[in-house]
Amino acid sequence: MKCDICGKEGVRIRRVARTYGRGDDLLVIENIPVTSCLHCGESYLTAETLHEVERLKLNRKNISVERLVDVVSLG
Repeated sequence: MKCDICGKEGVRIRRVARTYGRGDDLLVIENIPVTSCLHCGESYLTAETLHEVERLKLNRKNISVERLVDVVSLG
């Protein structure tokens, strides 16, 4: 697979969790596929993934599962 930024072969897909919002509006989306290039170091989401993230954010009340999360602060 080629990198959309530098055009070289050798990108890999990593699965990450991302947070959106804060406080009572905090949403954590897990298993987001992030494309990472081994050559130029860029990481990015595809347009398809971005659309899916937006869909999940809009429908969060119907599809989310509430979990308790430990939170710590650095500093």
